[in-house]
Amino acid sequence: MTSVIVSGARTPMGRLQGNLKDFPATELGAVAIRAALARGGVAADQVQYVIMGQVLTAGAGQIPARQAAVGAGISMSVPALTVNKVCLSGLTAIALADQL
Repeated sequence: MTSVIVSGARTPMGRLQGNLKDFPATELGAVAIRAALARGGVAADQVQYVIMGQVLTAGAGQIPARQAAVGAGISMSVPALTVNKVCLSGLTAIALADQL
């Protein structure tokens, strides 16, 4: 599969116990995925794989990338991978996509 980057988005940055404390990371991830799809003009049913970086995964449940993808309207059948590599999560996600 050839990886293609058509758009990007990230979640807002906040402080510990700040304004975003009531939003689960997977919900914020879904917002970012929806924004990336909208900016790139890509329909959710065109997505073939989701790779999402998340630094603090404690309490997020299983496969946060899948939870965020499904929250963004992407089918449960689309494979998803969560990368936890602190500052390099986004870059690692790009590199992994190119290896698929």
